[in-house]
Amino acid sequence: MNYETVIGLEVHVHLNTKTKAFCGCSTEFGNEPNSQVCPVCLGFPGSLPVLNKTALEYAIKAAVALNCKVQEYTKFDRKNYFYPDLPKNYQISQYDLPLSLNGFLNIQLENRRKRIRIRRVHLEEDAGKLIHKQDLSLVDFNRTGIPLLEIVSDPDINSPQEAYAYLTTLKSIIEYLGVSDCDMEKGSLRCDANISVREKGKSALGTKAELKNMNSFKSVKDALSFEVERQSGLLSKGKSIIQETRFWDARGAKTISMRTKEEAKDYRYFPDPDLSPFFITKDIIREIKKSLPELPPQRQSRLIKEYKLSEYEAALITSERDIADYFEECEKIYPNVKAVFNWLSGPLLSELNSRGVKIKELGIKAADLVELIKFLQEGRVTNLVAKEVLREMVESKKTAKQIIEEKGLSQISDKVSLEEIADLVISENAKSVADYKAGKTNALMFLVGQIMRKSEGKANPKTVQEILKKKLQ
Repeated sequence: MNYETVIGLEVHVHLNTKTKAFCGCSTEFGNEPNSQVCPVCLGFPGSLPVLNKTALEYAIKAAVALNCKVQEYTKFDRKNYFYPDLPKNYQISQYDLPLSLNGFLNIQLENRRKRIRIRRVHLEEDAGKLIHKQDLSLVDFNRTGIPLLEIVSDPDINSPQEAYAYLTTLKSIIEYLGVSDCDMEKGSLRCDANISVREKGKSALGTKAELKNMNSFKSVKDALSFEVERQSGLLSKGKSIIQETRFWDARGAKTISMRTKEEAKDYRYFPDPDLSPFFITKDIIREIKKSLPELPPQRQSRLIKEYKLSEYEAALITSERDIADYFEECEKIYPNVKAVFNWLSGPLLSELNSRGVKIKELGIKAADLVELIKFLQEGRVTNLVAKEVLREMVESKKTAKQIIEEKGLSQISDKVSLEEIADLVISENAKSVADYKAGKTNALMFLVGQIMRKSEGKANPKTVQEILKKKLQ
């Protein structure tokens, strides 16, 4: 409790260009290892890099969306280090004249907003991928040279929870821009964290540790939480913290020391002699600003005003661009905000999470979901049946109407039929009937449940309650 946590995040995002940053090799994911390489990305002598124009435009677009000042003059540098997955023994990156500087990102916490400053957003190339086996390591260079956007925050984050909010907000903005799929499983989005602790009230930063190998936002939060405890514990015992790079061991739920941390001088940066400096005119920046889509904060404000959603509801809907688009498409067809939101945030989101897919991959058109919601609102199916129909729609790609008709799932609202079932349930549950007559109102819901079971979930619950109350008076 005597210490304050200070966190800075370095986020690396693959830009979804068709070709690599400085050559014409494909960036397609999942192909045969080392099948997407050439003399340029492998660093053969005499090969010359040429900057991918789309990668530069995407980088500027992200920088503008993150409120950065785009530099009119920028250059590329060689970051020298030796590692098996770096075929040139240097990485083309940016050092003292990056693409952009001094941005910010606003995050929403439970009861407050906070601004996190962004130090720089710059463009570089990715390294390859090492695959470790029991007695050897293999290298796949397909990833080498893929355009990578590095987004570096200032140390303005003071808790693992704030780090999580920052990452989810940043991911949402990048996805809205359409410049990356941000798929952490494919390595399209990776995060390193710098964390230190200091005594409360002091301004000087403590000795930091850099955390790596965090493949989800939850892992980032867990790793940071562990480091808070580890570093605070060391300081409280009068021990020193070593500046180092640490590896997050998800299985052991702990960080492990990898190596002492290098400084910028250790990389021996120098301007890349094969790439000329770039001049980015104000006209280019202006045109890119015009092309920006409506971003999450603006869309949230509009949905709150236009559809009378709460802040929580608007934040949930706009967390992914495709979900927000889907919501508005449903609303155009069937302007029932409450019903559409409840189904989107409930059963539909549950299907997405359980299957691990995006809304476009689910295969249910907005018109098909609206048809199901209408059946429920009109009392033609029960809520339970509607959820079953939704699952069947995903599996079979049939419409709600087809499934309901084929399986005879229409809700029973016929009072004669329901009275027959009610009479049977009353005769079989004398104790619950006596309890209800004795004033135990919960007994009525038990009887309703028995009728629903016998009707296989097809009975209209409201009609069932009316019939039972009448019969038990």
